[in-house]
Amino acid sequence: MRFLVRDRLLGFGDDYWIEDEHGNKVFLVDGKAMRLRDTFELKDTRGRVLIDIHKKMLALRDTMVIERDGEPLARIKRKRLSLLRNHYRVALVDGTELDVSGKILDREFAVEYDNELLAVISRRWMHIRETYGVDVVRDDADPALLIAVAVCVIHLAEKERED
Repeated sequence: MRFLVRDRLLGFGDDYWIEDEHGNKVFLVDGKAMRLRDTFELKDTRGRVLIDIHKKMLALRDTMVIERDGEPLARIKRKRLSLLRNHYRVALVDGTELDVSGKILDREFAVEYDNELLAVISRRWMHIRETYGVDVVRDDADPALLIAVAVCVIHLAEKERED
């Protein structure tokens, strides 16, 4: 399953649609302005919030939290002992860990679980400027979660570059 993301700077108050490979709108990323912390919502086409994404307050390292239905689902932060700055760990509440690595700012990275590829994020397939694709490789993977992971990792990398 491949999704098309029109890449923007992911600032607060910024909204953008994510389309499927046929050009149908599937998810809306709703950036929330005027909040004390970085906040995004991933919504379906009817406007229902599927996933809430926000920056964790009072954390030693920048950490993003993903919630579904008000319940924590995952925490994302840069790997502590990584020689590469573009290496992030996604800790799911069930104890599962996903690994995100690659050239995050170039939108060329992968999401893996136990060395098995779940999704590839890339600009290589796109001919439209400021656009990247999220290719969910496994049929049993949660596309909304993987898109939320991509949004979080890109946001964290952009913030780190600004600092």
